[in-house]
Amino acid sequence: MAIPSLLLSPLLLLLVLLRPPFTTANSAVYFSKTTIFSDYEKMITNLKIFIYPLPNQLHQQYNSTPFTLLHNSLLTSNFLTHNPNQATLFFLPFPPMSTRSLDRHVKLVRTTYPYWNRSLGADHFYFSSQGVGPTSSRNVAELKKNAVQIACFPVPAREFIPHKDITLPPSSVLSRAHPQSEGLSTRFLGYWRFAEVGSGVELINGLRNDGEFLIESEPYDEGVFLERVQSSKFCLFVYDVEGVGGLSVALSHGCVPVVITDRPIQDLPLMDVIKWSEIAVFVGSNMGPNKLKRALIRTCEDGGYDRMKRLGVAAAHHFAWNESSPQPYDAFNMVMYQLWARRHAIRYSKWEI
Repeated sequence: MAIPSLLLSPLLLLLVLLRPPFTTANSAVYFSKTTIFSDYEKMITNLKIFIYPLPNQLHQQYNSTPFTLLHNSLLTSNFLTHNPNQATLFFLPFPPMSTRSLDRHVKLVRTTYPYWNRSLGADHFYFSSQGVGPTSSRNVAELKKNAVQIACFPVPAREFIPHKDITLPPSSVLSRAHPQSEGLSTRFLGYWRFAEVGSGVELINGLRNDGEFLIESEPYDEGVFLERVQSSKFCLFVYDVEGVGGLSVALSHGCVPVVITDRPIQDLPLMDVIKWSEIAVFVGSNMGPNKLKRALIRTCEDGGYDRMKRLGVAAAHHFAWNESSPQPYDAFNMVMYQLWARRHAIRYSKWEI
């Protein structure tokens, strides 16, 4: 039976909106594109989130947190439900506070509502920009051990549980990604911005006098920064320092990230979805400037650079925040997807010290 012409356009529009941003050519960046697409469609239809009311005295503090963008997107999304009995997950909002205050806040939730005690918080999630540290408080310990934590990347060591917690895509990208124009020439092999680089300072300083690298200490405005990124093959970042949020910008503009780190990284955004080894280079701070340069040149010569650039631009769609109207597979929806993937809560039968 033919589809009526009046229905054809809406159906086509729906297919376009649901179409994933990957093709056979760039599917290598995902652990399983088939699973992602299938699970994403189920998530769009079935995920429902109930948000606990925030006490009046906490409203002003909460609105000042970097989580406002994600929270506002959730409030206007189809994932929101006002019926907790329909909820897949429960969101516990709170501003940065002391351990004692957080203990009281979680205690209020568990004594006012029946939902926390059903799983000891395992079907709940919360936001903490830098993670929740060790504590002897029962309420806070259950929150940290059982609930899904959403934190800002990078997260301090020992305050992130890889199999459970997730990180927000870097907040420096608040609009759609704008991929680097095809054919735009690159003047530099590598680019670095910012002066303080912690354990990577020696490696970075060793490149300052090399004409193939642009090493700058001044945090120029966004326009200048984007120009520098687009004119460089690789963008250098030191893990655990301010400025690493530029990872998203580098990817979307075709500059392959080079992440300098002294320890394994377990908190990269979308780490259980995207193969970061396909879109970024990871090196130790003790590598030495000459060895680093040779490694980057070798990557360009063996064809690895072109592949990583192409896959990085494709993956950048997932790091774009569309503040006014979230788009399929963008940063907001991929955070929701990661929460959906963690919906099978582990039930803890009793409190254990």
